[in-house]
Amino acid sequence: MLTATAVVVSDGAARYAKQLVAHLGLKVSVSPVADQPATWRFVFAYGVGKVRVAGGRLQLEAEATDPEALARVQDVLGRHLERFGRRGELTVEWRAGD
Repeated sequence: MLTATAVVVSDGAARYAKQLVAHLGLKVSVSPVADQPATWRFVFAYGVGKVRVAGGRLQLEAEATDPEALARVQDVLGRHLERFGRRGELTVEWRAGD
């Protein structure tokens, strides 16, 4: 599996996560992660994403079997979050996993 993560600092982290869950939940399967508080899992046809809220931070995780699918998960999570956080000038910068 290929992975990537991004950490976005924002005073509105919980609000942005809620927006992301509500919006993407209309399109894909979204569920809370039982053993991880304030964490949601997004299941796309091409990969999996996670969003975790911790304090004033959002941690995004993307996972897929090939580079193109990983890029799609990153694009969907990152693009929507940046759009929701446009006024706060949120930017998502992904880094490859180990």
